[in-house]
Amino acid sequence: MTENGMQNEAAGANPVLDSVKGNFRTGLSPMIERVWRRLSAEIESGRLAVGQRLPSEMDLAARFMVSRPIIRDALQRLREDGAIYSRRGSGSFVAAVQREAPANRPTFAPVESIADVQRCYEFRMTIEPDAAARAAERHNEERLKAIESALEEMRAATRDNQHHEDADFKFHLAIAEASNNHYYASAMLALKEHINVGMKFHGMSLIGHGRDLELVYEEHVGLCAAIRNRDGERARRLMQLHLEGSRDRTFGGKLLDLAF
Repeated sequence: MTENGMQNEAAGANPVLDSVKGNFRTGLSPMIERVWRRLSAEIESGRLAVGQRLPSEMDLAARFMVSRPIIRDALQRLREDGAIYSRRGSGSFVAAVQREAPANRPTFAPVESIADVQRCYEFRMTIEPDAAARAAERHNEERLKAIESALEEMRAATRDNQHHEDADFKFHLAIAEASNNHYYASAMLALKEHINVGMKFHGMSLIGHGRDLELVYEEHVGLCAAIRNRDGERARRLMQLHLEGSRDRTFGGKLLDLAF
């Protein structure tokens, strides 16, 4: 069977995957992408000049009529692009020498199919369990607070019977950063758009199933506890089980044969 055939079969068997008509190439939510593109255009056009301080998060949120977390994610994307930089206590500024655009740098191929979502899960399972173990062994108080902060965002979403992939990604990225090995965090950032696609699918599979949302939140609680208790092997095992469970829920237990 061809990959397209397998994709159609999987989509037919899983209404969640079949119903998603998002932008595979960006993985950004529409609101984050809108803010990011508008600010990028203003920087490229010179409307926001080199060295100019960007408006505050509050002012940008009011201008674009979005929440401050949306603004933070858009600014983070601009920092990753090399378009802006931040000074603690002073805000964000337009970079004088911008890095090469992401599209021109070596990077992961974009997500273009359901099979690619499965491949991304497969790849994540080779790095994130180890990152979780290292985070348990090496985290400091600041890094642990970042994990707990993301977990609190997930708790609030679960209480409202929602799944926020932005908070989910922040949790996994915070664990990678707590490993004190920048290669883990760099890999997560390079895969952010790809991971967000999988998380979006996973979230859609949970909506309307309150108990499933609670169980997924509890998986994250267990991970955080293992890291807090510096139990590296438990953190590794729980991350592996969590990623396998997320993948299986996303695909309804019917994985594609990636040999073809």
